[in-house]
Amino acid sequence: MSHPKEIDIARSIRTIEWLKAELIDGLAALFKALVKNSNEMIGDALTTIIMTCYFLGKRLGLSFHQLDQGLKEKLRSHLETDHQLEKWYGDISGLLHYMDEKTEERTNW
Repeated sequence: MSHPKEIDIARSIRTIEWLKAELIDGLAALFKALVKNSNEMIGDALTTIIMTCYFLGKRLGLSFHQLDQGLKEKLRSHLETDHQLEKWYGDISGLLHYMDEKTEERTNW
């Protein structure tokens, strides 16, 4: 007879596997959207990928806050190494600035 904890572990494993499949589906949707050159479809696919990554991280024991902090640390690290996206477009500092503004907004709630 199964114990509730065993059922929970099995459900967790199934959920993680499902989220991994969702991530691959999101990537496939992105590639199709790029071929069709549809901004709406590209945005939808990217949003799905980002959202799925957050949910997968949560199922793997990371909080949304930890993921945000990890992203900020990664961005700061890329700034220190003079990453190409920063040199060419300023994307890294732009995203870091955006994330800092969002953090400040949440703090002011």
